[in-house]
Amino acid sequence: MRSTIAIFAALTMAVATPALAELSKVNSAEEFKNIVTGKSLTRPLVKLEVGPNGSISGRGAAWAVSGNWTWEDGYFCRSLEWGGDDMGYNCQEVKASANKIRFTSDQGAGDSADFSLR
Repeated sequence: MRSTIAIFAALTMAVATPALAELSKVNSAEEFKNIVTGKSLTRPLVKLEVGPNGSISGRGAAWAVSGNWTWEDGYFCRSLEWGGDDMGYNCQEVKASANKIRFTSDQGAGDSADFSLR
């Protein structure tokens, strides 16, 4: 029984590792722009456009999303309004793959949001 549990645990870890490895940290504004330019960032009920000029626009649920972003010390820093409510300023760690991007608030210490790149 213990060997079965150990094998299952080892297989689970082996399967999970490549999924985590597919996202790489984005280190510069130029790299970030290359990833998002011409693409929509989507997740259920959300579709955003993050422009290379520092603009953010789109919809989240039924409400408009707008804002601005800059790149500061290796982080995506944004001011955002959603449905007329100020969501504040936050600098976020960004990781990406060919078709996915993850933003983690508070310079990588907070909550994460994954988006498909389309």
